[in-house]
Amino acid sequence: MSLRIALLGLLSASGPASGYDLTKKFETSLAHVWQAGHSQIYPELAKMAAEGLITVEAEGSRGRKIYTITPEGRDELHRWLMGYTPSPSPRSEIALQAYLTPLLEPREAVAVLERMGASFAARLRELQKLGDPSKKSGYGGYALDLGIRQARMAMEWASDTIAHLSASGTGTDRAEGAADAEGAADSEG
Repeated sequence: MSLRIALLGLLSASGPASGYDLTKKFETSLAHVWQAGHSQIYPELAKMAAEGLITVEAEGSRGRKIYTITPEGRDELHRWLMGYTPSPSPRSEIALQAYLTPLLEPREAVAVLERMGASFAARLRELQKLGDPSKKSGYGGYALDLGIRQARMAMEWASDTIAHLSASGTGTDRAEGAADAEGAADSEG
C-alpha cells in the first residue's frame, strides 16, 4: 500500500481536508496499519495535486490548503482496490527476528520471544481499546478485526515457540539452527 492510496482513501471517506487534518486522521485511524508523518504527507499531497488526483479546494491563512479528491483520484483508488493484490509476505522486522532467533542461545531466544509476546499483548490491548470491531460501522471495523486477530495469533505463536524451546531442554543448537535457516532460504528461493 502506498501513502498515496491511503491519502486518497481518507479524502474519499471523510471529504475535503487540509494536510494537518489528514495527518491527524492518519494518527487516529490508519496509523494502526500504515505509518506516515507530516514530513511524508505534505510532499505527497503536492505530487498528487500536480498529477490531478486531488485539487486544492480552498486556500486559507498562512497557506493552509484544503484538498479534495478528483474523479481521477477516485478512479486511481478504485483501480488499486479492485486490481492490486497486496503482498502476503510484507517486510517484517518481527519475522526477521523470528527467522534469526536460532542464532541465539536458547535462554536468549526465549527472552526475545517473551519480549515479542509482551509486545503482541500490548498491541492487542491497544486495539481492543478502540472497541468491538463488529460494532464499528463503516471504515476501520474490518481492519480493526484483522489487527486483533493478528495480535492474538502472534501471541499464540510466541507462546507456542517458547514452549517448544522449553520442551526441547536445550533448544536448537546455534549452528544447527543457522544451517536449518539457510536450507529453508535455499528451498524458497
